[in-house]
Amino acid sequence: MESTTFALPVTPRQIAYARSLALRNQTLLPWEVQQDRRALSTWIEAQAQMKPVTGDARPSSKQVAFAERLARIKRRAVPDECFRDKGLMSRWIDNNR
Repeated sequence: MESTTFALPVTPRQIAYARSLALRNQTLLPWEVQQDRRALSTWIEAQAQMKPVTGDARPSSKQVAFAERLARIKRRAVPDECFRDKGLMSRWIDNNR
């Protein structure tokens, strides 16, 4: 008697999560991986451990709002260069708390 292994179908939730990880990590979701539940699960585990690709160096809207609130309280202005770099904005916030 020959043993055959059947590939379990992927679930819609797996596919949705895998697609969001592929977008976050800016990578392709291989077609072959999408055909087998175990292969997709392995791919998801590897992708979930990766750090997201961040191409935007600008501060987040929450950072900007917090910095502007601090600036009003301290009666000073947030330097313009802080609005172009999240690292600078973070340092300005830390120094003006």
